[in-house]
Amino acid sequence: MIIPDRSFIRQRGDAYRNSFAFQKSECVYDVTYHFAHRFLQKGDRTIDQMIQAARSGKQNIAEGLCDGDTSKEMEIKLLNVAKASLQELRIDYEDYLRTRNLQQWKVGDDKLEQTRRVCAAHNDSEYYRLAIAERSDETIANIALVLIAQTDKLLYNLIEKKKQDFLQSGGIKEEMARARREHRGY
Repeated sequence: MIIPDRSFIRQRGDAYRNSFAFQKSECVYDVTYHFAHRFLQKGDRTIDQMIQAARSGKQNIAEGLCDGDTSKEMEIKLLNVAKASLQELRIDYEDYLRTRNLQQWKVGDDKLEQTRRVCAAHNDSEYYRLAIAERSDETIANIALVLIAQTDKLLYNLIEKKKQDFLQSGGIKEEMARARREHRGY
């Protein structure tokens, strides 16, 4: 009996959970969920919009990385959708700060630099759920902005890597043809 070569489909299951971009996006989601329910008035549509944008970022990373097993095109598209969703969320946080005359931390600000270092060192959402419990809306919004920027950078690098992988190895059709040739011995 001939055992078919299945090496052309890498079934990774929930391997996306090991992706720093996914982990960071989960932190963004948890911070946003807390922020929206704590600081926005019940009935404000922005609550759902912010939570859905954060969710879309996280979910599209997971779906994209899973879809990448069979479609490099879909993987790259969904990772870009995740980036777009997080940009929408970034604007919501910036709007919140601006319309309430709160400070958005700028480059060179000690608070921003310290927050960047802390956020770069932590990808576990539990850390943020505990850290933000007693923080002000201004502080949490700025933490979220840092997390979004870091996730965006991780996604940019991931998309660039996926593009290079595609150029080097092709997509599923090329992998299937290669596996079939190897199976046939030519």
